[in-house]
Amino acid sequence: MNERRIVVIGGGPAGLLAAGRAAEKGARVVLVEKNQALGEKLLISGKKRCNLTSSEEDTNVFLSKYGPNGKFLYSAFSGFGPRETIEFFESRGVHLVEERGKRMFPAKGGSEAVLSALLGYLREGRVAVCRERESLNLEIGNGRVRRFILREHEIEGDAFIVCTGGKSFPKTGSTGDGYRFARRAGHTVIPPLPALCPVRTIEKWPLSSCGLTLRNVSLTLRRGGTILSQRFGELLLTHFGISGPIAMDMSKEIAGAAERGKVMLSIDFKPALPLNVLADRISRDFVKFSGRMFKDSLGELLPRGLIPAVLRLAPFPVEKIVNSLSRKEIEETASLFKTFPLTPDGLLGFEWAIVTSGGVSLKEIEPATMRSKLVENLFFAGEVLDLDGPTGGFNLQMCWSTGYRAGESAADMILSA
Repeated sequence: MNERRIVVIGGGPAGLLAAGRAAEKGARVVLVEKNQALGEKLLISGKKRCNLTSSEEDTNVFLSKYGPNGKFLYSAFSGFGPRETIEFFESRGVHLVEERGKRMFPAKGGSEAVLSALLGYLREGRVAVCRERESLNLEIGNGRVRRFILREHEIEGDAFIVCTGGKSFPKTGSTGDGYRFARRAGHTVIPPLPALCPVRTIEKWPLSSCGLTLRNVSLTLRRGGTILSQRFGELLLTHFGISGPIAMDMSKEIAGAAERGKVMLSIDFKPALPLNVLADRISRDFVKFSGRMFKDSLGELLPRGLIPAVLRLAPFPVEKIVNSLSRKEIEETASLFKTFPLTPDGLLGFEWAIVTSGGVSLKEIEPATMRSKLVENLFFAGEVLDLDGPTGGFNLQMCWSTGYRAGESAADMILSA
C-alpha cells in the first residue's frame, strides 16, 4: 500500500466508488462522511429499490439524456459505463433484473444490497472511513489543496476528491457543501436548482384524486400554441399537484419556462387514440349507456378517481342524457380527454427533489480524469458537478462513472509521483 494518501469527501454513490477504485489501484484512502452512516441518500433511491442504471447500449442515446452536458461523460463512460456497472454489482452478488423502460434494479435487497456491495468494496481496499466528520472548507497553497478543515480537526492528503452531492434531499446530508469547496478553489458554480421534483399546480382537483397513478398518459408543456416539452408514461396525482416519472422528468423545464412567462400543462388521457378515433369510441360507449346521464357514463373511459375532475370541466351540463349529445359535444368531450388543463405553480423544492441541476462548471474539469483545471490535486465527481439526467438510472450511472474515473485518476496521479 502506497503511503501517499487520497482523501474522499462524501460517502454517497460517487464517493464510495471513488474511494474503492482508488484503493483497488493501490492508494491509501480516507473517506470522510459527515453523517453517522454512509450512503444515506442511496438507501432511499427509487423508493428503496435503487434503479442503479439503464440497459441502454447505445452510448450516444444514453448520453443524450443528460442534455448538452452529456458529451462531457464520454471518457468516463468509456472506462466505467452501464455495462461495467452491471458487471461490477453482479460480481459482488447483486443480481440485476431489467424492468420497463430499460431500468435495472437489484432482483433482491434493493438499495441495501447495493450499499452492502459498495461497503464490501471499501473493506477489500482497506479504506479508512471517518464518520460524523463535517468538512468546513479546504486550504490551498501554491495551486494545490493542502488539507481539508473539519469541524474538530484537519485532514491532510496528496489528492482530494469532492463527492458531496448537490442540495436535493438535504435531510440526507446533501446541503451544497461541495459548492463552497469549489468556490474556494476558484471554480464557477452554475446556480443549483431542484430537478426531478414534484410540481405544484394552481388547480386543487388533484387533491381529490390524491394517490391515483395514471399510466400510459402524456404530459405536455405549452406556452400559447407552442409545445415546449412532452413526456409519455406514468403520472401521479398528489395533494399538491402532480408527481411521478413524467412530471419529475419535465420539472426542470417547467420551472425554467415559467421564469420566462406564463405556461400551461395538459394531460392526454388517451394518447394512443387520435381525436376522431377517441370521439368514435366515446360515441359507442354512450350508445351502450343510452338513457344514463353523462356523469354516470365515464366508468369505462376513465379511472374512477379522475371522473369528478373531468366533470368539473365538462362543456355541457353533466346531467345531460348521453344519447342526446350532439356530435360536436362528443368531440368536445374527446378534446377534453386529450388536453386536460393544469397550471403549474412552481416546484416543491430541494426537500423533495431527487437530484440537483447546476453545480461545478464542467468547463473547469478535465473530462478524462475528473481533475480540476485550476487546482492540480483536486477532483470532483457525482452530483456536485453540473450534470443531471432523467429518471431511469441515469443519475446514479453518472455518479458511478465519474466516481470511478476520479478515484482511478487520483490514484494514478499520486502513485506515479
